[in-house]
Amino acid sequence: VQLQASGGGLVQAGGSLRLSCAASGRTFSTYTMGWFRQAPGKEREFVAAIKRSGGTTYYADSVKGRFTISRDNAKNTVYLQMNSLKPEDTAVYYCAADPDRTGYDYWGQGTQVTVSS
Repeated sequence: VQLQASGGGLVQAGGSLRLSCAASGRTFSTYTMGWFRQAPGKEREFVAAIKRSGGTTYYADSVKGRFTISRDNAKNTVYLQMNSLKPEDTAVYYCAADPDRTGYDYWGQGTQVTVSS
């Protein structure tokens, strides 16, 4: 499985960005997909996840109500819509795939999100 994240950039506080993660493989629809982030000097942290059908989602408390994860299984793509961005959301964002519910085995290369105050 190969993952390609895109959509990062520089945005002012209060603005929005949408991240995309395109996956290879014919069984994308069976994967749980997640977004994680890592800020400078900090450990990588969970942001959001979505189950295979898209009906179940999970969010870190810090992004609830501001971020929305979704997926398009026909396009092998998972999205992260980020609204009301804050400077503390600045990080490299990674998408990851959990193909068999045992953990995130596959990771994308990361996309930088910078939120200016």
